[in-house]
Amino acid sequence: MPWATQSIDAVLLPTDGSDGALAGAKRGIDLAAAVDAEVHVLSVADTTDFDDLSLVLDTDAVAEERDALEADAEEAVETVVTIAQEQAPDLEVTTAIERGTPFQCIDDYADAADIDLIAMGTKGRTGLERVVLGSVTENVLRTVDIPVLAVPPVAADSSVTPETTENVLLPTDGSDGAAAAVDWGIHLADVFDAMVHALYSADTSRLTMGSSPNTILSELERTGETALETVRERAKATGVSVTGTVANGPPARVILNYADEKAVDMIVIGTHGRSGLERHLLGSVTENVVRDADVPVFCVPMPTQ
Repeated sequence: MPWATQSIDAVLLPTDGSDGALAGAKRGIDLAAAVDAEVHVLSVADTTDFDDLSLVLDTDAVAEERDALEADAEEAVETVVTIAQEQAPDLEVTTAIERGTPFQCIDDYADAADIDLIAMGTKGRTGLERVVLGSVTENVLRTVDIPVLAVPPVAADSSVTPETTENVLLPTDGSDGAAAAVDWGIHLADVFDAMVHALYSADTSRLTMGSSPNTILSELERTGETALETVRERAKATGVSVTGTVANGPPARVILNYADEKAVDMIVIGTHGRSGLERHLLGSVTENVVRDADVPVFCVPMPTQ
């Protein structure tokens, strides 16, 4: 089933004051301004370990450390508010400071405030020097049931506006998860007056020795054309320009190479839901794309049934 609506009325910008978080905030502000949404800026004072520390440290020392964390959180929020006032002075901005485990507080706040989209950097205050998915962002992607705009550090100075967003890449495999992303991708392309690039990867890397490569490849390509035709029909109904391509190779690599070659400004991709252990388990293709993309990646969870 496709996503019921593609309305963005409230955007949440989590921040820890890091450069990576600011990259996410800037692009989230861009998107909020494009759709005239209100902005919520949230910083979480991470007190996860404080219950244990209070057993071995002086209570006053623990209180001082908590106060310092909250002061840092307040400063991080004010920095984003200042950026919002400079980028889009007409936006309505709400601020909040929470205590607790960051990704859980973000999830809880999103539910309580009826947030439609979370925009955040892929690298926060912690992490390796190479561009990796920040642990908080990864946990948010795995747990929330609304789209997340994941912004890499290199996109800090690349605006996401109707003037600068010309090409939206929409990978699809014809699944229900992809269908939700298709609707969102077409909606965003409509907002930005951009071209949709629908892409299907016929993954031949899993062919076994006993298989018939030509037959399987033909079947994969037929499946791909069917998936692309679905995108074309939905785009046509919305008045959005679309082009479609069937490519061969591992999906994540195909997506990233296409994004580079076609100067894509945003990737819209579905995450595949799994019942049981977690509400949403991030698909390996999506995870690899988010980790290595040089442009914002709009991640769409499967609709809850």
